[in-house]
Amino acid sequence: MWIDDRGSEVLALGECRRLLALGAKTGLHGHLGIAKEGAPLILPVDFTTDGSDVIVRVGDHVFDQIDGALVAFQVDNAGSPGPVGDEGRWSVLVRGFVDGGLEPSGAAALPHPRVAEPGQHLVCIRGDVVTGRRLRPPASPGAAPA
Repeated sequence: MWIDDRGSEVLALGECRRLLALGAKTGLHGHLGIAKEGAPLILPVDFTTDGSDVIVRVGDHVFDQIDGALVAFQVDNAGSPGPVGDEGRWSVLVRGFVDGGLEPSGAAALPHPRVAEPGQHLVCIRGDVVTGRRLRPPASPGAAPA
């Protein structure tokens, strides 16, 4: 186990994949980061996974901006209601190029949208770079340093 300079546990690729799948299965929404002139654009999206790849559904306007582009996708359980459980607080970041125009291969492989008009373009964000952190709580005041 490796702890970064901020005290967070750096996750191995296998654990990142597992947490991505867990996030999709439990209905967490992710965040799609798109490079824009002047400032990045971050959109909430429903998703599913295929290994390290992330599959989302987008509309025409977003599709035109991301098809073939390098994007970022992030999911975490920090905003999840209820107890955190054994997983603790975690965050996974996927960076990769978008492969657009996927054909649906079955209902189980599609993200389940929670918006009225999720868009008709099914795209795959390739998991070219996948990183993750498990967030450790801050030390309580007066605790001895480790």
